[in-house]
Amino acid sequence: MTAVHDVTELAHRLASTGYLADTDLTTVGYLALTMQRPLLLEGDPGTGKTALAEALADAFELPLIRLQCYEGIDARQALYDWDFARQILHLRTLEAAGGVDDPQAVEDSLYDERFLLARPVVRALRESPAVLLVDEVDRADDEFEALLLEVLSTYRVSVPELGTISAPQPPIVVLTSNRTRDLHDALKRRCLYHWLEHPTLEREIAIVRARMPDVSEKLATRIVEVVQGLRSEVGLIRAPGVAETLDWARALHQLGHDDLDVDAAAATVGVVCKYREDGDQVRAFVEATVRG
Repeated sequence: MTAVHDVTELAHRLASTGYLADTDLTTVGYLALTMQRPLLLEGDPGTGKTALAEALADAFELPLIRLQCYEGIDARQALYDWDFARQILHLRTLEAAGGVDDPQAVEDSLYDERFLLARPVVRALRESPAVLLVDEVDRADDEFEALLLEVLSTYRVSVPELGTISAPQPPIVVLTSNRTRDLHDALKRRCLYHWLEHPTLEREIAIVRARMPDVSEKLATRIVEVVQGLRSEVGLIRAPGVAETLDWARALHQLGHDDLDVDAAAATVGVVCKYREDGDQVRAFVEATVRG
């Protein structure tokens, strides 16, 4: 069931999965659920866009169906395709059995339901209630946006050989964008919109403590303070997101550290940053912070 009575209930459901959303996000999430509208999330990488879809699936005990967008993605990857290998095998079986006297019947049998390969969008329509995550939609092109808009407007897909596939109830749809390009207004109008910022210091500490209660409050606080400083004070090639904060806390805890110092940062810098230049700056920042 995806029914929620109010914003507070949704916040509690998300928190039970370890996802601590602020009031603005839970409000727009609640509206997306009650109005049965797609939710478009934009923001920097690592702010929790994808994690929200995962949390919704966990909170409502629904399947999470993910469509990862990329340059050149088209309808076959998003909607459906036909299992060509099985169709050929079926045709050869008919030939061996002498059952090819009626060409039209043979052709019709090739486009039977059993040969349909349901891709993420069609799967979500069929399996709804479900959560459909359309991840990094900004990587796709204009034509794919138009395709998504059509599907999200009706929650149905026409398969010429079979008929129309429609959802018994609209799935929960979450679209994410890192804003590498602007999405078209038509798609944005169809969705409810929210820009996700990095969490505040207090909220990020709470996230670490909720996700990893075994990590000491001292270590969680120190890591989050450093990560927040890296985002706001250091010009990194790629600023660490919440996922890197959690990974860093997990790594340091696993190694038996109860604090973050220069040696610990040097040993685990590859967890929080993925560029050599960033690694040097992270170590320098931790050293300056510790000395300060």
